[in-house]
Amino acid sequence: MRTPLTACLLLGAVHATAVPTFEVPGQEEEMRTLEAMRALHAVRSPGYALCTLWDRWMPHAMLWQDEASAKGYRGSLLHKRIDHEGYVAMQQHRGMAHGAGWPFPAWQQSTGKGFHFSTHHEAWAVQIFKLQPLADASGFAIGGAEVIGIDPEHGLRLKATEEVVTVATPPFRCGTVVAPFARIEWSALGLAADRTPTVSWRYDGEPGWDESRSAPFPPRADLTRTDFAHVPLYRQRGYGGLLAGLRLRFPAAKGAEIRIKSVITAVDTRHPITNASYLEGCADYFAWTGDAEFLRQNLARMRQALAWSLKEFQVRELGRVRVRWVGHDGRSGLARGPDGKTHPRIGLGVGNNYWDLLPFGGDDALATLYQWQAVRRMAEIESWVAARKEDALPAPPAGLGAEDLRKIADDIRDRGGKFFWDEARERFIGWRDLTGASHDWGFTFLNEEAVSYGFATAAQARAIMDWIDGRRTVEGDTSQGADVFRWRFGPRATTRRNVEDYVWAWSRPDSIPWGGQVQDGGAVFGFSYYDLMARLRTNGPDDAWRRLKEINAWFRETQAEGGYRAYYAKPGRGTMQGGGTAGGLGLDHEFFESALVPTFLVHGFLGLKAGPDGLRAEPRLPKGWPSLTVRGVRFRGENYDVTGRADGTSEIVRR
Repeated sequence: MRTPLTACLLLGAVHATAVPTFEVPGQEEEMRTLEAMRALHAVRSPGYALCTLWDRWMPHAMLWQDEASAKGYRGSLLHKRIDHEGYVAMQQHRGMAHGAGWPFPAWQQSTGKGFHFSTHHEAWAVQIFKLQPLADASGFAIGGAEVIGIDPEHGLRLKATEEVVTVATPPFRCGTVVAPFARIEWSALGLAADRTPTVSWRYDGEPGWDESRSAPFPPRADLTRTDFAHVPLYRQRGYGGLLAGLRLRFPAAKGAEIRIKSVITAVDTRHPITNASYLEGCADYFAWTGDAEFLRQNLARMRQALAWSLKEFQVRELGRVRVRWVGHDGRSGLARGPDGKTHPRIGLGVGNNYWDLLPFGGDDALATLYQWQAVRRMAEIESWVAARKEDALPAPPAGLGAEDLRKIADDIRDRGGKFFWDEARERFIGWRDLTGASHDWGFTFLNEEAVSYGFATAAQARAIMDWIDGRRTVEGDTSQGADVFRWRFGPRATTRRNVEDYVWAWSRPDSIPWGGQVQDGGAVFGFSYYDLMARLRTNGPDDAWRRLKEINAWFRETQAEGGYRAYYAKPGRGTMQGGGTAGGLGLDHEFFESALVPTFLVHGFLGLKAGPDGLRAEPRLPKGWPSLTVRGVRFRGENYDVTGRADGTSEIVRR
């Protein structure tokens, strides 16, 4: 949803949020174009704030623009689900996999098994997989309870008649590689709070149940709240083989009511970047709002999220992120047989980030880059906490102080930067799988984000930009020279044709032409922001302005023909993804990060930086620009006009 700015309610008073405007003498048409682009992509629907995937981009794009974004993100960040270990949930739409991860690969795509007594809130699965609820409990072996019905919302209802209730699924056959978790969605009333239910499993060919082979999951006391239990079966000693069934056991249950909505075998669809993205969003929110109460409520959670990711991914030991989860070792979910045909390797190649078809994982360069950023941002926050004794915020745990975090960040940049750098191709690879094989498809988004953040050295940055701009070619790349910018608004996401490295569910990559998929030669508009930032950092403001003018010309052309959808409906121009269809270009619908591009004026040329201690501008303007003024910057509840001048000076005036 895209709506005009309106008055915002803050602390009981109405504060008018100024519509941001851009002013450069002599560049009026270009500024009007960027204002139109900003207005088109200024996302204010609360939906985008809920999914953790966008926490690293959308606060950065939106918090300077209006109060509504700050209010929305405050609530989202404070209530983001973090499990007892410290993993930050993804919170994308519901799926048929790990409930705190990405929606797919689903059990239906994985030779797994699911039993659903209710399809309430399962619109995606009903649409995609034609999921139908079970009409009864036929085939289930139920002990110690009677069936009292099936509720359309909550599922199978059981009334416990004995102290122990057992519910065994009908027999099935499923490899443990696609069942690292058992996902149970259930609720109960009257179970003993100090007695833990368990799930047991048996393998194909076994006649009965071995009670020593079981894993616990948290009890439920509130009948009104149906929730997931994710039982990590993969952590159990000796877990491996061909599953034949699951059995739930509820102790101290007599008189209790138990409701089971679903029991499924779940692929581990967690992403290793959610914690880092969440911390980036928290840091941006605090920087722009100065909301000390937010830190008071959330700092312990932020520290837990950071500590968990550092430990889970062996960051201190390795100087990089290593993902060891089942299905995430970096190997492809596809293999090409002697017949030349592609065959799925079910269980391998599970997605790890925004680029959800690609098997980043193992030693993961993109997750390492994001972890590095999160550590640096948390070091800034811990420095502020240490200096503000009057706020009485608790000191960090040992090893997580500001100086500790700066040392960790330096180590990641040093060791990780060397580990992922390909000396022959002079660019960062995507990942090394845990067999040691390197995977590089010419990831422009990864390389330009590395340049933008300062992760790349000056020499690496120059080599990267020379490759993307076509001043040098890389042997084996499908796209070289001017063709890298085939889509005009930004570089192709990848420069080398990839029909090998995907999650197994994307089984026919060769059936889609080069550039017909955003993750294989296509492009996503939002990441043009990092192309601009990388140019500014490496080549200077004139090169960034040249590229931005080309983006503006493309934007004016698309809008003159009725918008993106009308423009790309004409053959030969490319295919759009979004709104449920696959394609090569990501511009609208779920591509919220498109809002980043016009903010380059603010974060790039103007060099506007919000920090715990205030707002500052470090302008770097193109030749011929006497000044750049951004009016209507929203910072800590007030509106500001910020001007940067050609001589590097700046002025920040409260309106």
